[in-house]
Amino acid sequence: MRWMYILACSLTCALTCLGALRGTAVSAQAQAAPAKQPEPAHAAQKVVPPTVAAALLPDSVAGWVATEPPNALTDAAQADPANAAALKEYDFTDAALANYKRNGETLSLRALRFHDASGAYGAYSFFRQNGWPKEAIGSGATSNHNRVLFWLGNTVVDANFSHIGPMSGSELRELAGNLPVPGGNRAIVPPILSDLPKDSLDGQTTHYALGPAGYAGAGGVLPPDLVGFDRGAEVVTANYKLRSNTATLTLVNYPTPQIAAAQESKIRAYIKAGNQAQPPWPKPLQDSDQASLEVRRSGPLLALVSGDAIPEESHKLLATVHYDADLTAIPAPPEDSDVAKTAKLLMGIVTVVLIGASAAILLGFFLGGGRALYRVARGKPASTVYEEEFIHLDLREEWVEPVAAIDSPHPKG
Repeated sequence: MRWMYILACSLTCALTCLGALRGTAVSAQAQAAPAKQPEPAHAAQKVVPPTVAAALLPDSVAGWVATEPPNALTDAAQADPANAAALKEYDFTDAALANYKRNGETLSLRALRFHDASGAYGAYSFFRQNGWPKEAIGSGATSNHNRVLFWLGNTVVDANFSHIGPMSGSELRELAGNLPVPGGNRAIVPPILSDLPKDSLDGQTTHYALGPAGYAGAGGVLPPDLVGFDRGAEVVTANYKLRSNTATLTLVNYPTPQIAAAQESKIRAYIKAGNQAQPPWPKPLQDSDQASLEVRRSGPLLALVSGDAIPEESHKLLATVHYDADLTAIPAPPEDSDVAKTAKLLMGIVTVVLIGASAAILLGFFLGGGRALYRVARGKPASTVYEEEFIHLDLREEWVEPVAAIDSPHPKG
């Protein structure tokens, strides 16, 4: 019956070796993958052109035909000379400009692309003016006479019609459906927007800034130097329609509560100085009711309320600001990513090894238990541990009488 034990041990070793060989092959493949054939000397001098926004705008859309191929740009000064500094603060990457014609009418499109959705939303809020009506295009849209502005993903599109019609919105929605959209962390909007109180908020008045040019250009309440953009600040402002009047809430998010506390002292002193403040108060502060001006800090978040609302309502609005240290959900990598493939491969190897080990154990119990039952059925002990097995010749001792010796004491040879 020893062949059964040998079979079980052989099966266990074979399954274990199979798992080890698969792991070795995967490791060897992973180590060999980065190795590439050396490129010729002239390949090192080859200049790879940067990725531009040629794919942002098509040659034709909804019957509109471009008069010339879209002009791809990578310089913010060429895309928007007047607001190049603000675009750079929002991490501008590239742009595309194009003019279209259809039945004697014209359409000019300007698509601005940024590193992530935060930059695109910031640029959209920078160009959008308070009071512009809301439109249903992309992630957010607004219009002003023949001009339509919308953003989607990390792209902002500025459209100017010679004559806007009932189908202009659907035509731009068709354009938005063809825009590239980033994934992962680049698709996350600024988390500071979630810190704005929602009651009485006028959503078409929010402005998000990452630098002094964008903040001042969108009508910031405080002097840009006082905000502390050089210390990693990001700012969002919004108007609230309260019962007494309109109030403006400014939220400044700093990297740490310590930085926020230091800037809070400076801003409080600046507000308290009034007409003696240096630099002089910006127009939004001058037009505010000084009795309603108030500053409050919550963790790394600093809040300032201004405007013409009565002090009681301004204080109530400020009290609703609360910093919540919730973690932002990061989208999982796509299913076909290298991380997902590696994880699936490792799980497959572990599964094969576990199944093989379990099969070997069950087979050992089955064969060993079957042999024990067979011995018990034959009247023998279940185990052979205490049996003494040896070879013997079965020899027996017999008595042989001695032969009488010759009487001669000195036998002759």
